[in-house]
Amino acid sequence: MTSHRPAAVVIMAAGLGTRMKSAIPKVLHEIGGRSLVGHAVVAARALAPEHLVVVVGSGRELVEAHLKDVDPDVRTAVQEQQLGTGDAVRSGLSAVPDDFEGSVIVTSGDVPLLEAETLHDLIADHDKQGNAVTVLTARVPDPTGYGRIVQSEDGVVAAIVEHKDATAEQREIQVINAGIYVFDSVTLRDGLTRITTDNAQGELYLTDVISIARNDGKRVGAHVTDDAMQTEGVNNRVQLATLGAELNRRTLAKHMLEGVTIVDPNTTWVDSTVDLARDVTLLPNIQLHGATTVGSGTTIGPDTTLTDVEIGENATIIRTHGSLAVIGDGANVGPFAYLRPGTKLGVKGKIGTFVETKNSTIGDGAKVPHLTYAGDATIGDGANIGAGTIFANYDGVAKHPTHVGKHSFIGSNSVIVAPRTIADGAYLAAGTALTEDVGPGEIAVARGRQRNIKGWVARKRPGTKTAQAAEAALAAEAASDDQQS
Repeated sequence: MTSHRPAAVVIMAAGLGTRMKSAIPKVLHEIGGRSLVGHAVVAARALAPEHLVVVVGSGRELVEAHLKDVDPDVRTAVQEQQLGTGDAVRSGLSAVPDDFEGSVIVTSGDVPLLEAETLHDLIADHDKQGNAVTVLTARVPDPTGYGRIVQSEDGVVAAIVEHKDATAEQREIQVINAGIYVFDSVTLRDGLTRITTDNAQGELYLTDVISIARNDGKRVGAHVTDDAMQTEGVNNRVQLATLGAELNRRTLAKHMLEGVTIVDPNTTWVDSTVDLARDVTLLPNIQLHGATTVGSGTTIGPDTTLTDVEIGENATIIRTHGSLAVIGDGANVGPFAYLRPGTKLGVKGKIGTFVETKNSTIGDGAKVPHLTYAGDATIGDGANIGAGTIFANYDGVAKHPTHVGKHSFIGSNSVIVAPRTIADGAYLAAGTALTEDVGPGEIAVARGRQRNIKGWVARKRPGTKTAQAAEAALAAEAASDDQQS
């Protein structure tokens, strides 16, 4: 991938993006788990350029802060005014040494499907042909709005004409300029000093550098991609959704070809940042986001959304929402489970129906089967948490931890008032409200003694259906006693 290493890559990302109608800069809108500019940076970084520059303008503070998270080594350059692509690249070159030599790739921050392999092939073709400039081109059925590639009989690029400046004959050309180029650095620097605003838009066109190079007798070539979708840009939210769906389709196809079963691709969304092992099965209505990783043999779904979740092998996750959690090998989660950040489920552990966990570690083979809130809890290997248990971790001021020992048993409908420690091999009786620690092998019973008050319903609820039912039952009991006597 790096045999044809560019000296620099300049990514143009300074546009206003007014058609997005958003307070967020266009290049920060996301598809497939990355921002638009994030996709551009990842593709460019795969070429290992000596210098990687993103030209920022509108919303520069937000874009610069985002880029530090995406790639801390990216340099940024500011285009103070939107004076065209030529001005953008000239601004970008201000962030690299004046005397650097070699090839410069120019691309855009709003073309998210562009792949590193395509950029590699572009620069390889540039080097092979000995071009001063090489243009990435594609053939599209409707070229409206795109710059047209005007070529001579020998296939060399004679000019690139913007749509608004094109003649009627030139607008019939279906080979379009993808807005992605490789320049010899000397040719680029020289051309940028000579371009003018003599055009319909009154802007400095980068494409005019190509005409200058051609007029100077330098070779200008074209590299054609057979995948026109890689050259599609995002200008509005309709295009954002269209390219998002196409990226998802490509992501799913890649995983399926590598051995992942996806039952219904139409209802499955997987970010390009997600890692799926062979023999993973995804059932319908799945969303996997961020840095989620899934081990071999695991089945997820239906109806599950996971973000930044690490899942081992041979696990089962059904109708679950989770983020920043770890699920061990052979574990079982759901249905209707909510895994909040900090949840760690051990090997063959279980988090069951209507269970919410937060900042809790559940040991190997431990079970939290149903109707439980476990917050700030450490549950030992093999422990069993009964239905309806509440780990009362918050006292209104601070959060407190609970430790449940190995192979301990928590009876149903218990409330554990943290901070508490329940030792290994201990029991809590059902309905316990625990306010003291429990030692090894002990059983804790913390509930009021039951009292049955005779005649209460007749005295307190006379005339009700309940009183009538009780009166009938008492009469039946009396009749039964008479017969037995």
